Amino acid sequence: MKIKLILLLSLFSVGFSSFGQKKKSNNPPNIILIMVDDMGYSDIGAYGSEISTPNIDKLAFEGIRLKEFYNNSICAPTRASLITGQYPHKAGVGYFNVNLGLPAYQGFLNKESLTFGEVLKTAGYNTFLSGKWHVGNDSLYWPNQRGFDKFYGFIGGASNFYADPKDVPVELVENNKRITLKEGEYLTNTITDKALSFIDEQQKTQKPFFLYLAYNAPHWPLQALPEDIAKYRGKYALGWDSLRTIRHQKQIALGLVDPKHPIATRDEDVPHWDAFTYDEQQLWQRKMEVYAAMLDRVDQNIGRVVAKLKELKKDENTLIVFISDNGAQGGYAPLGRKRPRNSGPIGSAGSYEYQDQSWASLSNTPFRSYKNNFHEGGISSPFIAWFPKKIKAGSIARGTGHLIDLAPTFYDFAGAKYPENYNGLKTNSLAGVSLKNVLLEGSALNREQPIFWERGGNRAVRKGQWKLVSTYPEKRWELYDLDADRGETTDVSAKNPEIVKALIAEYEAWAKKNNVENYEKIKPAVQIGNGTRF
Repeated sequence: MKIKLILLLSLFSVGFSSFGQKKKSNNPPNIILIMVDDMGYSDIGAYGSEISTPNIDKLAFEGIRLKEFYNNSICAPTRASLITGQYPHKAGVGYFNVNLGLPAYQGFLNKESLTFGEVLKTAGYNTFLSGKWHVGNDSLYWPNQRGFDKFYGFIGGASNFYADPKDVPVELVENNKRITLKEGEYLTNTITDKALSFIDEQQKTQKPFFLYLAYNAPHWPLQALPEDIAKYRGKYALGWDSLRTIRHQKQIALGLVDPKHPIATRDEDVPHWDAFTYDEQQLWQRKMEVYAAMLDRVDQNIGRVVAKLKELKKDENTLIVFISDNGAQGGYAPLGRKRPRNSGPIGSAGSYEYQDQSWASLSNTPFRSYKNNFHEGGISSPFIAWFPKKIKAGSIARGTGHLIDLAPTFYDFAGAKYPENYNGLKTNSLAGVSLKNVLLEGSALNREQPIFWERGGNRAVRKGQWKLVSTYPEKRWELYDLDADRGETTDVSAKNPEIVKALIAEYEAWAKKNNVENYEKIKPAVQIGNGTRF
């Protein structure tokens, strides 16, 4: 009898221990997705910048960076793909957050394309969003109606950073209630304040959480705190030509850029820095000083988020991903255009200046072109993932990733099943692939399917080493071998007609599957992008 009792207790002990181990291993991570707005590939220190971003850089050097990660080149279509894991047309935002009269171009997320919030809630997560939404203006399609437990931020595409009593109020929304930014607040700080309050309140639930932290900096208008601007006085006296070379050399040293690849040819609309007078250079410097200050403040706030995780002892079970929604904003010739409306100096509450094409060419180093274009400068984002003791510190991988991959990646980490049906509707299946193994093992991603883009008549395909791209209103296709020339300096389409033909066929099949229309048939009277400020 005594032996049986000992054996029973022993079995109970083993079973209890196994249960405890199972419970511990089945501890889904918290997930924080940080997106900045209109920031170029090289604008943080870990990707070659002179801008002070120690907190972001720490995430990079303690985690993994991808050399190749793609967005959709402009705000709303990027967010549609990001939030749903769909190509933007499939999600209903094939053009922008305006309705062009067709389901693929309705300007808000359709119900067949599930959001992070909707899917992760089914897996037991608290879901939060603080910052920019921009995928549905009507209140029926705001974040709280699309699976987010709590939301603070703004609905449209841009916002002032200060509450200026001489200007229109800064309109915000908090959990479906319209509010305004208070005088004395700076929006980047307030977006973080709300995110931290969400995390604090979430402590009571004992659930894992998902936080989408969508900063609007450094998107125009150029408005920054005086103490941040002061750090960058005189830092840009060298001009964009010299600083672009310096950044490129740093990227090579960091192992992010192949030294054999030529840097992209300077845009013909970007003048040489030495062509300006001393006073003109002072004005241009001020723009980049403020732009840098805006990113500096984002970095400070990311430091606050990490500090909060450590305070609550959540840091070792939290995955953080950092990306940008598109390349830096160009598209404007720096001379001979109407100046924006300003009621104060650059950087102040009355400033409506933007970075402009010349400085954007620096931000997008070493690539070609800008936001709204499908050359590498428009669609390349830095990508950082940090997960202590899970992701090997200091890793760099090729990728090649895209926004559509983040939803399956997060669901993979969370153990969340993407439903085939939701609220009586058959859902759109996820378009991307999980990057979990890439992040945890640092391995290259071998994509079986190409990546595709279309917006406003611009088109592109990326398959393996090949990139096919066409820029509206031209209809011809250019072909680049990105294994040898990621700066896209040499069009090799004439030498590879069979590759061009094959990629066009794949593009057309994808376009048909995703209800992509001929842009000439649907283009609005006022086009967003291609020179329009947005």
